[in-house]
Amino acid sequence: MRTTRQMSITLPVEMADAVRAKVASGDYASESEVIREGLRALEARDEAVERWLRTEVVATYEAFLANPETGIPAEEVRASIERLYREQIEKKRAGS
Repeated sequence: MRTTRQMSITLPVEMADAVRAKVASGDYASESEVIREGLRALEARDEAVERWLRTEVVATYEAFLANPETGIPAEEVRASIERLYREQIEKKRAGS
């Protein structure tokens, strides 16, 4: 029984060129190998996100539910983000 399945895909020109360049450089033997490696990387990223969600995010949420006063009000978070953003803009302006 076959363990592979042939597919036809369409890529934007830039991506198709990048795939061909990987093969031309000798890093990969075929375009299929490049695509397989990309899919493996995508699966690894998805697994890492899933692991993070199930461990850190769930644990943090459960800790918050057990002790809600440890939470930070949304207004404070937003103000902090806006302050950091303004600081970054000022740094860029000062460096220009």
